[in-house]
Amino acid sequence: MHRRILTALLTLSVAGCATTKPAETPPAETAPAAQPQPQTPAQDAEAFRAQPPKPGPSPELVLPTFEQAKLDNGLTVIVSTRKELPLVFAGIAFASGVSQEPAAKLGIADLSYRMLLEGAGKRDTVALDNAFADLGVSPSLSVDPDGAFVGARVLTTNVDAVMGLLSDVVLRPTFDAKAFDRRKKQQLGELVRRMGDPNFLAQQAYYQAVFGADHPYGHTSGGTPKTVEALTLADAKNFYVKNTGPRAAALIMTGDVTLQQAVEWGKKYFGGWKGGAVAPKPPPAPPAPPRQQVRVVPKPGLEQTVVLVGRPGLASGHPDEYPLELATTVFGGFFGSRLNMNIREDKGYSYGANAHLGTRLGVGPLTAYAAVRQDVTGPALNEFIKELAGIKSNPITEKELAAAREGLIRAFPGAFETVEGLGGSAAQLYFHRRPMDEFKRTVQGLENASAAEVQRVAESYLDPANMQVVLVGDPLVIQEQVTPLNLGKLTLVETPATP
Repeated sequence: MHRRILTALLTLSVAGCATTKPAETPPAETAPAAQPQPQTPAQDAEAFRAQPPKPGPSPELVLPTFEQAKLDNGLTVIVSTRKELPLVFAGIAFASGVSQEPAAKLGIADLSYRMLLEGAGKRDTVALDNAFADLGVSPSLSVDPDGAFVGARVLTTNVDAVMGLLSDVVLRPTFDAKAFDRRKKQQLGELVRRMGDPNFLAQQAYYQAVFGADHPYGHTSGGTPKTVEALTLADAKNFYVKNTGPRAAALIMTGDVTLQQAVEWGKKYFGGWKGGAVAPKPPPAPPAPPRQQVRVVPKPGLEQTVVLVGRPGLASGHPDEYPLELATTVFGGFFGSRLNMNIREDKGYSYGANAHLGTRLGVGPLTAYAAVRQDVTGPALNEFIKELAGIKSNPITEKELAAAREGLIRAFPGAFETVEGLGGSAAQLYFHRRPMDEFKRTVQGLENASAAEVQRVAESYLDPANMQVVLVGDPLVIQEQVTPLNLGKLTLVETPATP
């Protein structure tokens, strides 16, 4: 119906226009004929695509400020103030970590520290968890090679209450026998799961290859099934008492808090803390001998081969840290790095390959990694060695160096997005005994490292002859494909037995 009405109206309109006599207009002067315009070739219309849009100005890099004080009992207080939100992260960083475990009691650091949240003061595990939950808090705990960290994020109005709970956790842990048995079983169960993970097996063998089985950094956290099975409640208590105290710990507070407030809370809740423990010395620097063998962790039938290549790097604060960070980034530290563009983009051997400089209180590992297709194990490992050798024969370019520098510096704000991130960064400063302006120093060091310095450390530290090799995969495939590379004697690595 509506369509018929519309058609009729249109017909009338057209008819009306046809019967109307147009108005007469005076003759116009004859205009000169328009000159034909030259037609632009079609490809010129797309010429703009050849020039990518220029980026706008980079935002100003704003780094957090960290302040430090010390209480009369020796407890360090580290604060980073951020007032945007009414949130505070409060925690205690301990200066002893996995590297302080006795060789016969591997896994005791994890087990001992994790007992802190299994009951404290007058509360058992459930009551302690509920007390934190009543404040809207879920406490976190981590154990690293150089220390351990327990803490929680809380609303500013609840800081005093959460500090009371943390003081119970740190000063009055119950170390309940039943809770210990349960936690020990959980740790053993986790170890059984990890023993089936090729990446974990590679890491275990790699740390032994780089540092030596008897070095404090020569093992992973958590221990082995054999060592954890033998641990006792007395072992856990002794480790905690021996390695913790106000002179071997730091109160970390970040967010809506000032240094003066943190010091007052520190005095109130931790001022009476006593203990003779002191922060341990850095582990000794391991040797970096030439490679003589290729370590193989056998996993028959594994569809991929895990490749780990590396050596001892350097300790946090070493003069070569900034140029080596840049050199490692060019080699394998981001998507456009040499190693990844070769292994992934050019050859298609892996979903990704990377390299990382792991600085610690002592000398940390310098590591390159990829999980490659089983059928290209040998060719992929050969490309690792070629790229390492290529650092010397094909020096790092200014373009590569600029990309690495920009990527590292622009990644900094990501670590400081939350009050928890600020707290973790402060804990790392404490673990590595670094000054409070360390992040500013790092940015300046990355900016000022010259191309000559970067090339020098690259050739020194990335020499393939000193890189240890660990492979996890099918032993028959590895033997067939890796033997012809003549990288060293293939040596089988036994994995710890599970209970």
